[in-house]
Amino acid sequence: QVQLVESGGGLVQAGGSLKLSCAISGATPYTYCMGWFRQAPGKEREGVATIDSDGTTSYADSVKGRFTIFRDNAKNTLYLQMNSLKPEDSAMYYCAASVAWGRYASDGNCYNPEGRDPMDYWGKGVLVTISS
Repeated sequence: QVQLVESGGGLVQAGGSLKLSCAISGATPYTYCMGWFRQAPGKEREGVATIDSDGTTSYADSVKGRFTIFRDNAKNTLYLQMNSLKPEDSAMYYCAASVAWGRYASDGNCYNPEGRDPMDYWGKGVLVTISS
């Protein structure tokens, strides 16, 4: 059973930085497409950043140049370094994994041959709040 546990959320001022972590158990993260998603109140969940088994990364346009997704295979941990944070980045951030073969990262999401992948496993999320 794959389990994902996020940490690192909090309250920071605009322009600040946060680093989110996702501890992964029951899976080897480098074999799957994994990523970070977020959902703000009243808005739909959106893909933020993903990384696939080839190490290819992808980002939503709104975070390109500010956020970096990376993983530490030895620690079975996925990270999201967030810099130059804006109030509009405030949301619940979720770590997710798609464990089937053939998934690839694009525009901040994971895709399968039929389209955007719904992801197989999700963490409970962490709250990120950016004050102006």
